[in-house]
Amino acid sequence: MTIDNLSRRSAIATLGIGAAAMTINEASARTPVAAPSTVPAFAGNHQIKPLKFDPARLEGLSERLITSHHENNYAGSVKTLNALRPRLAAALADTEAPPAIYGGLKREELHRTGSVVLHEIYFDGLGGDGRAAGSVRDAIDAAFGSFATWEAEFRRTGMSLAGGSGWTILAYNVHTRSLNNHWAWDHMHGAAAGIPLLALDMYEHSFHMDYGTQAARYIDAWFKNLDWEATDRRYAQAIATASA
Repeated sequence: MTIDNLSRRSAIATLGIGAAAMTINEASARTPVAAPSTVPAFAGNHQIKPLKFDPARLEGLSERLITSHHENNYAGSVKTLNALRPRLAAALADTEAPPAIYGGLKREELHRTGSVVLHEIYFDGLGGDGRAAGSVRDAIDAAFGSFATWEAEFRRTGMSLAGGSGWTILAYNVHTRSLNNHWAWDHMHGAAAGIPLLALDMYEHSFHMDYGTQAARYIDAWFKNLDWEATDRRYAQAIATASA
């Protein structure tokens, strides 16, 4: 056999091995991934938290408004998040689907997760007499120079969102060990390493029923009903997390 024949046979063999490898890889890529819908990451088992206060007893925020907000907007996000999780598991098993389809599901999962978390902090922060106290009050004084300065900045941030949607969030950052007020255009905005302590919902569904476009009056009412004991508990938990 000539050298040319040997070279040709080697080339054909090499091509054959390569083709076989490609066939195996393609077959592996098409092999469905098990849909782990029962593991925590894909389980839709988040429970709707009931209001801890009587919505009829809030000052300046009607029972109708609070009930609608809780039952429609918050509960709606819980139900949607629960429905998304098993769909993510099923989509993961479909290796033929374009990545953009999975990306759309992941974006909606992030959006709904933020909505659930922030709404739960929002409602947990209501039902009090509005008088700030505790370690978080002292920490706010230290961080902003005075409680009045913090409140003025928090209100200004809230009003900057009044024409659209979003959240104003008092957060403790476990990385920088600092308190800050944050502007969030939607449920997915948040400072890295920031733990929300207090959340003001500035979406129109949170105030339009009572106040129309008068967002400043809604913010006044919100401040009057704050439960600072709940915020102080979250602050203590955040400090413990940062110290761990």
